[in-house]
Amino acid sequence: MKIQSVFDDAFRTYGRVVDSYDYSLLLERLEANTPKPADSVVYVPSVAELEDTPAYAQLRDNCYGGMPIEIGYCNGTNTKLNCFEYHRDSEIDIAADDAILLVARQQDIIDGKIDSSKTEAFLCPKGTGVELYATTLHYAPCSARKGEGFRVVIVLPKGTNEDAPEISVVNDNDKYLWARNKWLIAHPDSTEAADGAQVGITGENVDIIDLI
Repeated sequence: MKIQSVFDDAFRTYGRVVDSYDYSLLLERLEANTPKPADSVVYVPSVAELEDTPAYAQLRDNCYGGMPIEIGYCNGTNTKLNCFEYHRDSEIDIAADDAILLVARQQDIIDGKIDSSKTEAFLCPKGTGVELYATTLHYAPCSARKGEGFRVVIVLPKGTNEDAPEISVVNDNDKYLWARNKWLIAHPDSTEAADGAQVGITGENVDIIDLI
């Protein structure tokens, strides 16, 4: 594995850079008012202070065509894959610190399994926003440098990652529903697998510690 850039042609399979919007106040508030754990990752789906910024209307109307959205964050320190998740729509990530995104293609899930060797790594530089397409498997960002954490804004349709609806499982895809609008595939070594998430990642649990 090598660390590529979200500006490289290879990223077009997974998403696109979302530029020209005013992220300044959004990132300023993220940096000033949210924690960045040194030994874990914290995710909060919706934060009023982040949503009360000029970026909110731009992202809602320009990127999501007027659909209701939520703006939250994923902060912390991490170098491992652990899981893949996907949604029924795009996710927008905006980096307040350099961060590395581990991604793969939903199309490479075969018979409920995906080999971790399908994972690619992309550096998202500080201040950069990217759209991850609905078919892009992803999870928590990773640190771009040893011993340093990250802060990343996460934009999704409103209600995503709240409690999952109660459903009757009628096909294999239903087994992965983990939260509202969130399907999760876990590596057997992850804490999510221990908590009952469906295991579907085979091979090594990717760790980029030696690449940063």
